[in-house]
Amino acid sequence: MPDRLDVTDRLDATPYDALLLLSFGGPEGPEDVVPFLENVTRGRGIPRERLQEVGRHYFLFGGVSPINAQNRELLQALRKDFAEHGLELPVHWGNRNWAPYLTDTLRRMVTDGHRRILTLATSAYASYSGCRQYRENLAEALATLESEGLPVPRVDKLRHYFNHPGFVLPMVDATLAALAELPEPVRAEAHLAFTTHSIPTAAADTSGPVEEHGDGGAYVAQHLDVARQIVAAVAERTGVEHPWRLVYQSRSGAPHIPWLEPDICDHLEELHGAGAPAAVMVPIGFVSDHMEVKYDLDTEAAAKAAELGLPVARAATVGADPRFAAGVRELVLERAATERGQTVERCALGALGPSHDLCPVGCCPARAPRPAAAGADSPYA
Repeated sequence: MPDRLDVTDRLDATPYDALLLLSFGGPEGPEDVVPFLENVTRGRGIPRERLQEVGRHYFLFGGVSPINAQNRELLQALRKDFAEHGLELPVHWGNRNWAPYLTDTLRRMVTDGHRRILTLATSAYASYSGCRQYRENLAEALATLESEGLPVPRVDKLRHYFNHPGFVLPMVDATLAALAELPEPVRAEAHLAFTTHSIPTAAADTSGPVEEHGDGGAYVAQHLDVARQIVAAVAERTGVEHPWRLVYQSRSGAPHIPWLEPDICDHLEELHGAGAPAAVMVPIGFVSDHMEVKYDLDTEAAAKAAELGLPVARAATVGADPRFAAGVRELVLERAATERGQTVERCALGALGPSHDLCPVGCCPARAPRPAAAGADSPYA
């Protein structure tokens, strides 16, 4: 990936003094599982017995979610890339639902003197749960610092990177590698199932800026954009344009509330019934191979495929790929230049083009009005 901004802008006058890697968090032992789920579901009144039942996926893996280890790898990849390219920007890590907690990380950062913080969320798409809720958690953490008499830093958020080459190109290579795992006789006719987290249809319809609200909103449109780019790139490399569909996984919540469909397991049944010879699951909705990938795809969906006798392979997620780290650096440089009033070329693949820097009012609205940082309506602008 060309370092366009790095060539012309060494960030000598950066308005930012730190980058915050902000993620969901996950348990790191059996004793962490229920407390972690209590954090995730706080305020919903879910009984502890139900949380223990929900936590069975984690217990299958020793009570350890891979997400924290993967964030440590990404943290090191970012620091390595920044250092190699002369970007003197410290990188810190905080989670929404488990240690290291977001508020604790921000407290350490302001104590260390950081006052202009740029945030990278480990969610690439627009939606309430994928963007607005992260911004709400940032506002909560900043309010805590303010109540403690600590300086309140300005916190901005990197734009959505779903169609940045640093995210898309590793997914293209991962899809090609997964296709190569299939038996050669069925490889060319394999279907691609692009998977992402299902969300309530009402949340999808109101995702993105107000002008993008509609059936599926920005959430569905952005995923479709990425899927089309991967299909086109695979066809260019192999000469085969594989049939494909955007499907969903990891549904939760009350069964009477409509969520995005079809589910990956239902889709595999449909493919088998239609005579498809094989399938590749491409988890474009996830930055890393965390629990919802390891269980919902590698365990549950793989078992369904085995039951059907349908050959399947699963593409890897981006994780700590050096191209992703380079893409983050490019986004940091881009945002810093914009803050200084410079015009920069914004890199993106697909028809949708680059995302907005600042979430406008009405973007991915909350279920109930709550303050959100790093947006046009932020109380901490």
